[in-house]
Amino acid sequence: MTTIFDGRMGLTFGQIYLMTGGVDWPDVDDARRGQVNGLCGGAQSGRLLLITGLHTGEVGLRVERLDEEPALDDTWEEIVEVSFEPVGPELVLHGLDAGMYVSTELPVVSYRARYSAADMDKGKEVDVVSADEPVVDRYLLQLWPAEPAPDVIRKQTSATASYWHQEH
Repeated sequence: MTTIFDGRMGLTFGQIYLMTGGVDWPDVDDARRGQVNGLCGGAQSGRLLLITGLHTGEVGLRVERLDEEPALDDTWEEIVEVSFEPVGPELVLHGLDAGMYVSTELPVVSYRARYSAADMDKGKEVDVVSADEPVVDRYLLQLWPAEPAPDVIRKQTSATASYWHQEH
């Protein structure tokens, strides 16, 4: 396993982006078009859109690259999966209107991306978390090599996730 990022991710409008190969920012609607889940948009090549409960501030985020599919961790309240196709090895990870946090390389193969969340409703309620306050909602993005497959909602418990699943 390779940890790509593990820490606080700054963002606005509840959006985090993972982009490869120098592609433009994902479009919020196009990133999720045709999907059943609304939390992890993977419909545009080379990029992922990650939705959070928190509107503005910092969330806890961990991003991992694995060699094979990890066991499903049912302690997370929300779990969705999408296919992800990098368009180049350069990977950039950052929150909307936040400074770039990660710039690294990712092998160019087909991936499955599992996006897990905890405390989305609390993040939505709090709305803003400043850098000197503890994070409220936490997220995990795991990537492993896999053939493309339709997106899926593995677990959904919060009103915030339900809203986003219906909003795309």
